Amino acid sequence: MAPSTSLARISSLPRQQRRLLQPLNSPKHKRVAASFPAELLQEFIDAAQPGEHLKFQQGDAFTTRPVPGHVSDETLVVHAGEKIGNAMAGTDSIATPVVSGTTHWFKNSDDLIAFKEGRRQSFEYGRYGNPTVKVLDDKISALERAEATLVTSSGMNAIVATLLALVPPGGHVVTTTDCYSEARAFIRDRLGKMGIKSTFIDLEDIESLEDVLDQNDVTLFYADSPTNPLLKCVDIRLVADLCHRKGGLVCIDSTLASPINQKPLTLGADIVLHSATKYMAGHHDVIAGCVSGSETLISKVRAWHHDLGGAISPNAAYMIIRGLKTMALRVEAQNRTSLLMARMLERHPMIERVHYPGLESSPWHHVAKSQMTGYGGVVSFEVKSDLHGTMRFIDALEVPFIATSLGGCESLVQQPAVMSFWGQSDEEKAKNGIKDNLVRFSFGIEKFEDLRDDILQALEKI
Repeated sequence: MAPSTSLARISSLPRQQRRLLQPLNSPKHKRVAASFPAELLQEFIDAAQPGEHLKFQQGDAFTTRPVPGHVSDETLVVHAGEKIGNAMAGTDSIATPVVSGTTHWFKNSDDLIAFKEGRRQSFEYGRYGNPTVKVLDDKISALERAEATLVTSSGMNAIVATLLALVPPGGHVVTTTDCYSEARAFIRDRLGKMGIKSTFIDLEDIESLEDVLDQNDVTLFYADSPTNPLLKCVDIRLVADLCHRKGGLVCIDSTLASPINQKPLTLGADIVLHSATKYMAGHHDVIAGCVSGSETLISKVRAWHHDLGGAISPNAAYMIIRGLKTMALRVEAQNRTSLLMARMLERHPMIERVHYPGLESSPWHHVAKSQMTGYGGVVSFEVKSDLHGTMRFIDALEVPFIATSLGGCESLVQQPAVMSFWGQSDEEKAKNGIKDNLVRFSFGIEKFEDLRDDILQALEKI
């Protein structure tokens, strides 16, 4: 009897693919695992730096393998979590597949028990984990030199889950007066109602942190570096040393730097946060957040995250994976454009002051230079005019969009007094360093000369 058409097609496939298509009860059915040639894997192990790890899958089990020390960020953003440490066993697709299923099945009860006891790596339910999302987790962990990463539905979700997980009732959070405004409000208003004390310090008076640490049992120090929109920088090494001596944890929101420009965990921080919406995704088309650190700390955050329900969709995770592949190229271009633009603006007669840590005139330059490899794509500056003159400058620009957010391919511009602080009192704006003539420019990847010419013509319209 002639074989059926479908069987003929199966028999013509390579052996590895034929195994995948066998019925589950067939003795030929085996899980196909991603693996490295032994000599290449050993080369990775020999070249590894202490504390840098990825997950390599061997059979059904995940084993911890060191990240090769000589692999650059440019290569990691392309391959980590995929070719390097493939979490997608059984696929030869170069692009990470989008696994949209919300629930995963087990072969039998023994298989389920092995999963529950941690002897087998798999997935159970979409809120707890997903194969596509795990690729993104592993890629970010590689970039941050972290043991573990949790990707969430937004940057704010990552912040809230981290604070709730790591600061118990009766705890004490120290943060800065110019940290992300919504995080600041959550710490002050929400955590305060839970019996958690908070202290706000000025980054320009970092010595006050020592006094707070001496007089209080501080649980966590939380800060942005660089800050938004004035681009102040936390001396992460100094803060980590001070806090660790007193038993406190250090959490840095590194969104404005990106993992390309700054790696807080290598500087002594315990936790690093990002709004993955910004430089990581890079295209103004997806909302997400992430938190990275030790497996011990991230497991605590993950438990809260499961309760909060802030899971990212597999489609969103895929979009960030795709965005990450070009992040190093984008950030390099944004660093270059921003530094050139900051230097030009600093010399322009219609500009009173430029805020950018890459400038030698910046009071934060020495800190930024010691811990950053690039200074980011955001430049803030004060126009020599009033509220309405600054609005005329903004309105005369032709290339950027008037919009919030940052880190994408398109340049964005905003006047914080009109965008983020509209309706707030002069006292509240002054407390946050917001002047009517302040402009925040997030540079995209457009040609520098086009952006330069546009800014120069707009300054003539004031």
